[in-house]
Amino acid sequence: MGIVNIDDDLHDQLRKASAVSCRSINAQAAFWIRIGMLCEMNPTQSFNDIVARELRAAGVVAHPIKMGSA
Repeated sequence: MGIVNIDDDLHDQLRKASAVSCRSINAQAAFWIRIGMLCEMNPTQSFNDIVARELRAAGVVAHPIKMGSA
């Protein structure tokens, strides 16, 4: 484990995103780093395709959303 130095503006964005995503700041940074690395390694895939692949690999099964009548 190490320390990563980032500028204050990026840290502020990281803090805000972590609150929305219900992650710790460290977990949000790790998510962005991992997804960024996967995007660089798979430039022909979209962000959504990469996240869906990672969710499937983790055993997450998405069920269709049923749209109720309003």
